[in-house]
Amino acid sequence: MIGAILQENDLHFAKQFGQNFLIDENIVTKIAEASDVGPEDTVLEVGPGLGTLTRELAARAGQVYTVEIDKKLIPVLMGTLSDLPNVGLINADILKLDFQKLLADEKSVKIAANLPYYITTPVIMGFLESDIPFSRMTFLVQKEVGERLCAVPGTKAYGALSIAAQYYADIEPEFNVPAGVFMPKPKVDSVVISLTKKTVEGPEHKTDKKLFLKLVKAGFANRRKTLINSLSQNSGYPKETLLQALDAAEISPGIRAEKLTAADFARLTDAVINLEQAGRQQ
Repeated sequence: MIGAILQENDLHFAKQFGQNFLIDENIVTKIAEASDVGPEDTVLEVGPGLGTLTRELAARAGQVYTVEIDKKLIPVLMGTLSDLPNVGLINADILKLDFQKLLADEKSVKIAANLPYYITTPVIMGFLESDIPFSRMTFLVQKEVGERLCAVPGTKAYGALSIAAQYYADIEPEFNVPAGVFMPKPKVDSVVISLTKKTVEGPEHKTDKKLFLKLVKAGFANRRKTLINSLSQNSGYPKETLLQALDAAEISPGIRAEKLTAADFARLTDAVINLEQAGRQQ
């Protein structure tokens, strides 16, 4: 079907957009089911391709807004989705779209996307850091990215993205997706992951969010180096201040960031804040 549509419209895969279209209807249905979409939901879909997942989502949701960056696909999508009155097609770059304005009046928002590798992190973090009232996001991503999002401390995949994403949401892998169900076939397998808005808060939510995330990114910026060296090179704080903060937080300066939990970074954040406050009082 996809091959016929491409040939009929003289379309070619756009490498700059990382296009890999799903050609397995069973996988498409499974993604729609994992999205847990109902009639009360408004869905924002990123990268509809030729609209196969869009149709599945539209059959379940009250409203679907689907965002496609490739202008050449818009006429095709207008045709394949023309019989769906609850689908709004938007030709835009999701990284530049004011999706907060688009969804400002919506009460129940769910997000679904087949994300190209090159925009995966900024798109996911953009959604998480926004004020969109989402309850669930379902993404098809490269397996490596899925592993990083779900990773726990002490593992190779664990990093700043793991902590930052898990700060906002509970993340679960849904199912693996082999490379053979895409056209063109990518070099790696993929995974579907779900992100559910976090309801139980940890110590990281009781400290300064901006500083917490800043220290997390600084700690992992040079992940092969010790924590103190990575922090001192990337956080903007003097090494002596950081050593005092690490001591107060009972964290070894010689440890690597990958060994630290979000709670550890929260204690470090609090310690830095306390030192700053003490300095201002002198």
